[in-house]
Amino acid sequence: MLASGSKGNSIFISDGSTSVLIDAGLSGIEIERRMASKGLCAKDLDAILVSHEHSDHVRGAGILSRRFHLPVYISPQTNIAAASHLGTVEDIRHFECGSGFKIKTLNIHPFSISHDAEDPAGFTVSQNGTKIGIATDLGIATAMVKTHLKDCSLLILEANHDPEMLMNGPYPWHLKQRVRSRLGHLSNEESKDLLNEVRHEGLSHVILAHLSETNNTPQKALDTVSQAMNQSHARITVAAQDVCGDLLKIQ
Repeated sequence: MLASGSKGNSIFISDGSTSVLIDAGLSGIEIERRMASKGLCAKDLDAILVSHEHSDHVRGAGILSRRFHLPVYISPQTNIAAASHLGTVEDIRHFECGSGFKIKTLNIHPFSISHDAEDPAGFTVSQNGTKIGIATDLGIATAMVKTHLKDCSLLILEANHDPEMLMNGPYPWHLKQRVRSRLGHLSNEESKDLLNEVRHEGLSHVILAHLSETNNTPQKALDTVSQAMNQSHARITVAAQDVCGDLLKIQ
């Protein structure tokens, strides 16, 4: 996890042969810096995938694509909506939610999620029987989301807000309503319920993502979502906004 939160999101995934970014919501220079801090080099990337057009997910995608000649995988609707953030990108590759595709050795499956964007996507990334599920920026966990997140070795799940902190916090009412809506963000409790439905014995890691700096705390998120682990041996951690997470290796 290179960054996670309302100021920028980006995830690095590699099988040692193919390396991709899921979203690039920081500046290109900052993404390069954060990768370098973990011994990674942006010139070794093979592609960037974009989940939706909000700037905290797409800000650096265009510049990285131009600098390193990277293809950008994006849905047609998101491509149109993100045009002002992306700028000119020579290699755009469109995908449709629900239709899987390959990037070299990685199998990618985008699936529709409920969020206030044109065509927002979650992703699974799999190779040799190991699957990573990514579902952030979703207002509700639909049956489709739950289906795609089953049988994952690693899950990256949104735990955006504590409902009490949100309602008692400084956000204006219309923004509180947006966050709580079906097109907003998952609360800690909703993330716990989702995890409870998709966890299984083969799950080794859970990363809680897109925490609100105003309406949540890492400890609140952990305390709530961990209740779904039910003596599981899976490791559960919280992704941060300002620093990279650990480079996790999944067998």
